[in-house]
Amino acid sequence: MTEDTFISHLMELRDRMLRVLIAVGVVFLFLFPFASELYDLLAYPMMRALPAGTKMIATGVVAPFLIPVKIAVMVAFTVALPYVLYQAWAFIAPGLYAHEKRLVMPLVVASTVLFFLGVAFCYFFVFGVVFDFVYRIAPKSISVAPDIENYLNFVLTMFLAFGVTFEVPIVVLILVRMGVVSIEQLRNIRPYFIVGAFVVSAIVTPPDVLSQLLLAIPMCLLFELGLIAARIFGKPPAKNEEDYRPLGDAEMERELDKIEAGERKDSA
Repeated sequence: MTEDTFISHLMELRDRMLRVLIAVGVVFLFLFPFASELYDLLAYPMMRALPAGTKMIATGVVAPFLIPVKIAVMVAFTVALPYVLYQAWAFIAPGLYAHEKRLVMPLVVASTVLFFLGVAFCYFFVFGVVFDFVYRIAPKSISVAPDIENYLNFVLTMFLAFGVTFEVPIVVLILVRMGVVSIEQLRNIRPYFIVGAFVVSAIVTPPDVLSQLLLAIPMCLLFELGLIAARIFGKPPAKNEEDYRPLGDAEMERELDKIEAGERKDSA
């Protein structure tokens, strides 16, 4: 019985991963003709800071083709992310307690929104400030011609750094709600967190003070926002034995049937 259940879970995981790949593939096929325009959009903050007429260079033989395709794949995954998260939720939902189900989905939605806000903050504000600063103080005797692959790696690193940084309120809220730490303990470690924020920003950002400040300061402000959210929403829920009762095999099958029925209803 246990082996059959394990195999059924593996088959369900396979099916859901296949759906995710198909969804990302369909979006990618739609975006592929616009791959060059997507790269131009990504490069806009850099090109705006460079002198008029300056262009990026490609040192790799196939880089002019591969780099835009990589961007199209990443954008396709981003567009399909709500469906990806739904598939992940549908897979783990039958094994969760009732109180966990009520908590997980709002956290998933909030963390996704905060990650995208971090990426948007980086693209629309940080890049403009940093690139203008760097190329304004660059020696006039050099000719600036950034490589497209290096620029993509830089952009992805910055997007990831700011996206993860904007998750700080969610992390604080989860730690308090799970009872790992208290709000008072988090307040006491505030000075250490500030020092850690500047250390992390010095590691993940370019070696200039401006970039480090633009990452460290929002991280500290988001920590304070997390404390406020923890005071409002961080109270652990009252324990209810029905909420904490694990699901049996029959109940888990019913939960899976409900999810599948919901999917068929949405598709119809």
